Amino acid sequence: MNKNKEILTLTDEAVNRVKYLMSKSKGGVIGLRIGIKTAGCSGMKYQIEYAEQIKPFEEKIFFKNIVILIDPAAVMFLIGSIMDYRESKFTSGFEFTNPNEIARCGCGESFTVE
Repeated sequence: MNKNKEILTLTDEAVNRVKYLMSKSKGGVIGLRIGIKTAGCSGMKYQIEYAEQIKPFEEKIFFKNIVILIDPAAVMFLIGSIMDYRESKFTSGFEFTNPNEIARCGCGESFTVE
């Protein structure tokens, strides 16, 4: 892993949305966990969930008073990525700009990396 490059950075919009989600969460949520799972027509899909504890070997990103935990199996696929949050008339959600992607499916739900 290239230690000189951030694993993940967040736009201000993403930070604001994470803070909003954290304020609405119930119980002992400490942050968000980001991982990648096998899914979709291109092979991989981002997975975001509430984190109630830090799991062994997770990367911890502290960004503007929020905690983002990165699943260890996802680190190599996320290096250099930017997480954004966008809203439009018909959709809203987190979006990733990932320099490791080489292809994305037509609907934008899944991707392939080198």
